Amino acid sequence: MISVEGLKVEFGVKPLFSDANFVINPRDRIALVGKNGAGKSTLLKILCGQQKPTAGTVAVPNDTTIGYLPQVMKLQDDTTVREETQKAFANVTAMAERVERLEREMNERTDYESDDYMALVERYTMEHERYLMMGAVHREAELERTLIGLGFERTDFERPTSEFSGGWRMRIELAKILLQKPDVLLLDEPTNHLDIESIQWLEQFLAQSASAVVLVSHDRAFINNVSNRTLEISCGRVVDYRVKYDEYVTLRRERREQQLRAYENQQKEIADMKAFIERFRYQATKAVQVQQKVKQLEKIVPIEVDEVDNSAMHLKFPPCLRSGDYPVICDEVRKAYNHVVFDHVNLTIKRGEKVAFVGKNGEGKTTLVKCIMGEIPFDGQLKVGHNIQIGYFAQNQAQLLDEQLTVFQTIDNVAKGDIRLRINDILGAFMFGGENADKKVKVLSGGERSRLAMIKLLLEPVNLLILDEPTNHLDMVSKDVLKEAIRAFDGTAIVVSHDREFLDGLVTKVYEFGGGKVREHLGGIYDFLQSRKIVELSELGSNGSNGTNKTNETNETNGTNKTQKTSYAEHKEQQKRIARAEKAVKASETKIEQMEARLKELDELLMVPENASDMTLVTEYTSTKRALDEEVERWEQLSTELDSLSATAI
Repeated sequence: MISVEGLKVEFGVKPLFSDANFVINPRDRIALVGKNGAGKSTLLKILCGQQKPTAGTVAVPNDTTIGYLPQVMKLQDDTTVREETQKAFANVTAMAERVERLEREMNERTDYESDDYMALVERYTMEHERYLMMGAVHREAELERTLIGLGFERTDFERPTSEFSGGWRMRIELAKILLQKPDVLLLDEPTNHLDIESIQWLEQFLAQSASAVVLVSHDRAFINNVSNRTLEISCGRVVDYRVKYDEYVTLRRERREQQLRAYENQQKEIADMKAFIERFRYQATKAVQVQQKVKQLEKIVPIEVDEVDNSAMHLKFPPCLRSGDYPVICDEVRKAYNHVVFDHVNLTIKRGEKVAFVGKNGEGKTTLVKCIMGEIPFDGQLKVGHNIQIGYFAQNQAQLLDEQLTVFQTIDNVAKGDIRLRINDILGAFMFGGENADKKVKVLSGGERSRLAMIKLLLEPVNLLILDEPTNHLDMVSKDVLKEAIRAFDGTAIVVSHDREFLDGLVTKVYEFGGGKVREHLGGIYDFLQSRKIVELSELGSNGSNGTNKTNETNETNGTNKTQKTSYAEHKEQQKRIARAEKAVKASETKIEQMEARLKELDELLMVPENASDMTLVTEYTSTKRALDEEVERWEQLSTELDSLSATAI
């Protein structure tokens, strides 16, 4: 579909990458990976034609369509959500007008026998078939299904886009691109503005899509679930691994070990040559050998070792004061604007706990954080424990940095004690190594500013960390460093995040926000996701409060236990239904096999001349054939029912 040959991109003295050669095939699911600044976003812009390479070619067939979602884009504010999303069907609308025009012309003309009229009929037939093939008749249903999958409510469809935040408007742009059904989808950090449920929906959509996909994402679980191929930009080269992301990580580790061994052998060879040259430089009898060694040394091409793992390091928060036993206690906390955000919130976070706030965007996660911070008023009682020192990372934290300082100065101003000796190492771990440390904040990209703000927070002595979407714009290595630091943190941490891989193994309790309620789930993030799937399967409401508005921590836990018991019973009943459906399908298949075998026998008997007029055989053949057709139709219905039952059990 898209062929890339000899691609080279350079902005300064050293190229981002060179001699890149690869082909994007139909149904490819490509994860584009590499450290920040390696050129991932640049490569996507080149593939969609928004940017020109320094050298090389990108060959795209004329009939191939490309959909591109950048990290940042200009958004319209003069339409409703539905109207803006319907722009995805501009081509379909134009085709519908052509079909109507041709149909009108056919109705108006009377020269039915003429060649012109037959040509008109043929043109109309072709255009109408194309119109139907594009699924145009179902476009409104697809539009609604896509918007709901990305987190919108039906009541949002007629609201002006200007009422939504930038993240929600980016979802509208993503919906438009998905609905256009391009041959190739180029997605740059599509999960940055999605919650967990929307990410899972997008995973399923991409898995079923006929489009080829090239995506950049720092959500490890997302790219691993979606990808079947990995392109890595490293050391100025583009390396093609024809495996999904998890397998790529293993292969890459092996590749780097091979590089290290080859590098060490080459360095030993270079050292031996230099030692020989120095030893015999002034001996006439060795002059020829010395010259040969010099020439060999000049021809050696240095082996490069992939740099990603070089920046990995361990980082710990500085020691903090011991806080009270219960850093945060909420008692009947309520917050409402024009509508109730949440009500009857009762939760207790103990010292040292690492907890996650999860739920759809707009359900109140950041609002409760602001209540804890004392930034907004609320009803009820919210106690922040004794001796609490809060470190807060907000989604807009990067905008609060001093733009006139350099990267190094920003960190040097908050570093204390021995940690100041390691500032360069810390900056390197978050991809600010070398000359990048001397950049001024004002020239940094949004992602670079977010990483710098995160480093600043890591160095401040606090005992209650509140992190609101901390992994947006962090690459894999930086996320691992941050995750390890939080895990080793002596204090308490509240993490608002949609990144399942980041939360996995980090938090031991999950608070779910939804429907104006906050529900506690004990266990890790995947325990929570598994329990929610069971709740959805049993079609229980999201309300776990036993039918009362007033709940406390004990009631919440009891409600969860009852939900789990009910869910287990529903699960067992579903398994029984599946078993019965499987038994019915197998029985039908056995009947079909028996009837097909009998038809084969009857065929052979009727081939014999003396049996050709045997009406008993002919009648049996006819009745068996009719019964077979009916049984095949019944088998199709049973199989469809089984597939439906199995799908809802996943």
